[in-house]
Amino acid sequence: MKARLPAGMGKGPSNMNQMIKQAQKMQEDITALQADLEQREFTASVGGGAVEIKINGKRNVLDLKIKPEVVDPEDVEMLQDLIMSAFNEAVKTLDETSEAEMSKVTGGVSFPGLF
Repeated sequence: MKARLPAGMGKGPSNMNQMIKQAQKMQEDITALQADLEQREFTASVGGGAVEIKINGKRNVLDLKIKPEVVDPEDVEMLQDLIMSAFNEAVKTLDETSEAEMSKVTGGVSFPGLF
């Protein structure tokens, strides 16, 4: 009994070379996208604009703005919560953007540990 391969399979070395070229192209695209994402800036604002934070793709804080009216020496915890919330929101935006952009490059295939 002969085994039948799916259409497009079994064409030998030329098919394998094409797959290798596609994988290399995808790897180059992913590397370029990662470099691009590291250079981008992501901003989040919380508390009705009371705290605004700007981070880059490396998750480094580039700018932090706090409106004077939210600085209450009697309620430092609220300010801390606002800052954490703003940072977390900026990171969430970065992660969502990264996933969406990577999905375009990889065709929706997930590569664990890559991004």
